[in-house]
Amino acid sequence: MRRLRDRRYPRPPSIRESRGKDEYRREPTVPVTRSERERWDERYRTEEFEPSMSPSPLLRAYIDALPSGRALDVATGTGRNALALAENGHDVDAIDISEEALERARENERERNRKRERGNRSERSEDGPLAIEWIRADIDEYDFPESTYAAVNVSYYHGLDRLADIKQALSPGGMLLYEHHLRSAEAIESGPSTDRFRFGSNELLGACLDLTILRYEERTTERDGRTGTRVFLAARRSGGPAQTYPREPAPIE
Repeated sequence: MRRLRDRRYPRPPSIRESRGKDEYRREPTVPVTRSERERWDERYRTEEFEPSMSPSPLLRAYIDALPSGRALDVATGTGRNALALAENGHDVDAIDISEEALERARENERERNRKRERGNRSERSEDGPLAIEWIRADIDEYDFPESTYAAVNVSYYHGLDRLADIKQALSPGGMLLYEHHLRSAEAIESGPSTDRFRFGSNELLGACLDLTILRYEERTTERDGRTGTRVFLAARRSGGPAQTYPREPAPIE
C-alpha cells in the first residue's frame, strides 16, 4: 500500500493559533552542540524576535485536566508554557538549548513573581514564588529521568527520535501534550522551511499508540495572516480496556 506523506487539511473555525514559537537562578547545564546553540542564541538575541508569552493553544485547552505533580516543558524558549504550568501549581523543569532564551525566561519569571508579590499584598494572600528549574541542555542528548513527571509539554520541537525517552519520563497516569508542524501538500507560510523538521501525516499518532490517546488533530491554521499545518496530541501513560477520561476540555483556540 502506498503511504501518503502529505495531505491537505481542513480549516476548522475553532483553531486560532497564538503568536510566536515557542528562566534568576543558575540551574544545571548539559553539554550542547555549539553551532546549534549559537544559532538559537543569535535568534533570541535579535530584538525583532519577540515570541508570544501566551501559553500554546493545546496547553491552554488541557491545563485544568492535567494531574497534579511535577511537570516538564521541552524546548521551553522564553518560558511561556513553563510559566503557565507553574502558575497552575506545578513544580516545573524547563529545558532549552539557548542560554539567550533562558535569560529571557528568567526575567519573565522574575516579572511574574513581582506581580504575585503585589497581588499578595493587595489580597493579603501568601502565594509563594513560582517553582521553575531552568535547564540549558541539548534535548537531542538530554538524559530524561524515568517515571518522573505528571505532565510533559512539547511545543514545536521535532523530537521523534527522543519520543520514547520523553514518554518514559511520564509517571503512571501522566499526560503528554504535543503540538508541532505538519508536512503539507499545499503551500504553507509558517514553520520550518524543510519537511525534515515536520511530522508526516499520522506519524506522531503512530509513535504514541503505546499511550492512551485522548485527542489527536491534524489541521490547517492561520496565524498573523500566515497559513500553517499543525498537529495536536494529548495522551496519557495508562492502559487497560476500561479507563477514566477527563471531561471535554476547552476548544483549541
